[in-house]
Formats: sequence, C-alpha cells, structure tokens
Amino acid sequence: MLTPLLLSACSVFGVRSTTPEPKFTVISQIGPVEIRHYAPRIAAETTVQAGPSAARYQGFRRLAAYIFGANHRHSRIAMTTPVAQSPGERIAMTAPVTQSPSAQGWVIRFYMPANETLDTLPTPDDPQVRLVTVAATDDAVLRFSGSRSPAAVEKEQRRLLELLAKTPWHPVGTPVAWFYDPPWTLPAFRRNEVAVEVRSAT
Repeated sequence: MLTPLLLSACSVFGVRSTTPEPKFTVISQIGPVEIRHYAPRIAAETTVQAGPSAARYQGFRRLAAYIFGANHRHSRIAMTTPVAQSPGERIAMTAPVTQSPSAQGWVIRFYMPANETLDTLPTPDDPQVRLVTVAATDDAVLRFSGSRSPAAVEKEQRRLLELLAKTPWHPVGTPVAWFYDPPWTLPAFRRNEVAVEVRSAT
C-alpha cells in the first residue's frame, strides 16, 4: 500500500523516476539551452480545435483513453513523458469547433514506449487519434518550471528563440511545448520545456 501513496506524493513534487521518455543525446550545451538529438519515435497524436489550455486538456483525455484501453485490443500501453503540444495545420471551416476558416488547431502527442512499432501498437478506437512516426530531429530545448499558461509558454518560446539568435543553430519551424508532470504537481517542481527543431549553420 505504501508504493501507490509514495508515487502519488512524488508526482506532487515532480518526481518522474518511473516514467520513461524518448531517448536523446545532448550534442551541444549553450547556456541554459540543450541541443538534443532524438532518434525516430512513434507517437499517438490528436488535433484539437480550442484554446491552448483547453486543447491540452481535451487532447490529454483523448490520448489517455487510447493508452488505457480504448483500442481494438483493449490493451493498456505504458505511459511516457513528455506530453507534446504544437500548433496544428490550418483546418477548414467544416472542422468541429472551428470558429473561423483560418482558426488553428493544436496537435497533442503522447510518445509511445521505445519497444513499440506501428505494427505492434493497437489501432485506436477513436478516429481522431492517429499513430505517426516522428522523424529523427535535432532540437534546441529550454527547461522551465512554474506556470504552464499560454502566456508563460509563449514567454519561454520567445526566450529560446532569442538565445538561439546568438548561436550557429537556426530554428526550423515553430517552437513546441513539452510537459512532464500531472496538473496537480506543485508549480515550482514541474518540469516544462519548450523546444524547436534546429539546423547548424556550420
């Protein structure tokens, strides 16, 4: 009985020792920014038409349902971190909950365990959940704690881009946000990160 209580207490203080995450290699350190190389990986993702916080909540619930058994085998899949959030492609007016023809959705991702492949993972019951292969990337990553509000995330994304402007690493695409802790984790103990794919000019 002590183990669940201990794990629950740890999650309040941001301890994630039992939760796997995609493997990476740090290829450069520039002040607070890590340049990480990630190998190809599999993710379950969904696109949500909502504000940033609401999209994260809805996307998390949708993806959590998949890994907790809402799939054609009714099997559970190990939880990993981080939960990734990035702006989605523009979606037409006919998409659900679209407020205007130019409204953008948010792509929410759960990364799958490293031992899984597209062939071994069960098919999602929800057609809004899809399995994708994420190509290998070099990502510039800036870690921060505290608030995960849209304003806080945008501030850290701007900071990341400002720090990269003074380096030989050039951003490719739009910064994304990665969240490693459950919502009830005390803000000071949260591990949050903003990341952007980069290319070296040298």
